[in-house]
Amino acid sequence: MSISIIRQKFFSSSRKARIISASALFLTLCAFGAAGVAPLAPDAADLPVKLVTQELQLPNVAEQLAGGNKSEQTYVNEEKVRPGDSLASLLTRLGVDDAAAAAFIKSDRTAYDALQLKAGKVVQAQTNEDGELKWLSTVVVDNHDNPVKNLVITRDGNGFKAVAAAAQLERRLEMHSGVINSSLFAATDAAQLPDSVASQIVDMFSTDIDFASDLRRGDHFEVVYETFWQNGAFVRAGRVLAGEFTNDGSTYQSVWYQEPGSSQGGSYYGIDGKSLKKAFLKSPIEFTRISSGFSMRLHPILGLWKQHKGVDFAAATGTPVHASGDGVIDFEGTQNGYGNVVVIKHWSNYSTAYAHMSRFASGMHKGTKVSQGEVIGYVGMTGWATGPHLHYEFRISNEPRDPMTVNIPNAQPLAANELLHFKSVAADMSHRFALLMPDTKPVQLATR
Repeated sequence: MSISIIRQKFFSSSRKARIISASALFLTLCAFGAAGVAPLAPDAADLPVKLVTQELQLPNVAEQLAGGNKSEQTYVNEEKVRPGDSLASLLTRLGVDDAAAAAFIKSDRTAYDALQLKAGKVVQAQTNEDGELKWLSTVVVDNHDNPVKNLVITRDGNGFKAVAAAAQLERRLEMHSGVINSSLFAATDAAQLPDSVASQIVDMFSTDIDFASDLRRGDHFEVVYETFWQNGAFVRAGRVLAGEFTNDGSTYQSVWYQEPGSSQGGSYYGIDGKSLKKAFLKSPIEFTRISSGFSMRLHPILGLWKQHKGVDFAAATGTPVHASGDGVIDFEGTQNGYGNVVVIKHWSNYSTAYAHMSRFASGMHKGTKVSQGEVIGYVGMTGWATGPHLHYEFRISNEPRDPMTVNIPNAQPLAANELLHFKSVAADMSHRFALLMPDTKPVQLATR
């Protein structure tokens, strides 16, 4: 046997011995571990098996269907009143088939007055599958002066009841522009402006523009005004807050301003803060005629030629007399031939007198603040008068002037402490005008 073969056998035997020795050592360690060390967890195969069973109650489909039939289905519909609608046609479109509900609406004063069928009024109603009325709701808008109300008609075990409560309205600002092609009202209709806004535009600019004769084709206007909404539905338009009108190349601007926290009504001012409202009314009585002017006349009682230092407005006894301007009552009472008379002290050196009144309005006494247009008394024939009329005097530094010919000034301008706040309001409105007509070149503002 050669040496190489012997070496190969030697090394093979040695290798087998090492493997056997290592295996023996491993088995010995495992045995030692099994004998001396507790296992980490029990063998799952040795654990007892315990089965738990529970019966589940399956739903009864028939009972569910029966229960569903017991819950009443209701429907809510909304409709707008159409021209020519009757109560019956409106209720039919709302899905109401309820003679008792219709009879209640006709007999209940609150419900009947609120459901006057003005085209465009929005009405909502809830009914059941049989058309029986559950509730009905609408918004009541009387006019600009009265608060908007919600009318709700509900049904309970005793029948129906109608309740009207003040509505919570959302205020928005809207901006519109228009171009004159024929008339102002045609232009405002084309711009989809409410009639009340168009009327306010006339009032704002009537001292500068005669809307019957001064308008030119191509004149244009911009306006910012309030609108009031409820539940996403338009209720009414409010006050015009600012306007700009370009007439025959001249542009006029007006901004509504009321002093913050003031209970007195506001007024329209130019961008410069000067009031656009005339300080005094031409006549303190509406729809009347002048029976005696400011001139020499034969006194109807004394029979003497005397200077008549005022203007007499013929009117029926009880006709309201309005303060011709803002001011404070300086005298209220009886005064010789004037009979019942009120004297109002205005700003600067202006004052006015109102004589022969039958009675005074409530709350009028010396020191009372009054606003232009406020009722201060009623026409009569007290004092030296041969018939019911109002004797009206316009005085400057206590000297009577003819109110029909005197140059009536504009109302008192804003005080310095108010002017700063007004300028911020005016700047906001000017910015809105610029947004309405971004491509318009600057124009020369007309002076007033």
